[in-house]
Amino acid sequence: MKKVSLTLVSTVFTVVFTLLSCGPVVFSSRLGAPPPPWFYPNRVEHVRYVYFPEFEFYYDFTQKNYIYFNNGSWLSVKILPSKYAGINLRRSRQVRIKNYHGDNIKKYHNNTIIKRRTPSTKRNN
Repeated sequence: MKKVSLTLVSTVFTVVFTLLSCGPVVFSSRLGAPPPPWFYPNRVEHVRYVYFPEFEFYYDFTQKNYIYFNNGSWLSVKILPSKYAGINLRRSRQVRIKNYHGDNIKKYHNNTIIKRRTPSTKRNN
């Protein structure tokens, strides 16, 4: 009995130590594929979209594609076009969209990002 309990304690210790030594964990609605190499959170979080404000495009973790506005329409692509080829996404500013998990990021963008940029129409007279 003493041998079994010692084995059980050492197994639990090994499993816990192994899990603690793992890198960051991201919860996504799709299992299997890891996040892109530029995305490394420092804690466990559930994020569907990441916004790059300097370049004005999103990355969707569920669909695994980039979404950007081009010539009056929103485009979804697996690989960024050549105009974004020289940027380093690891060093670029990222905004994690934690409060939106819907499929229509365009609606979120128009209601949240555009409204933040628009100056207030209220003036002091």
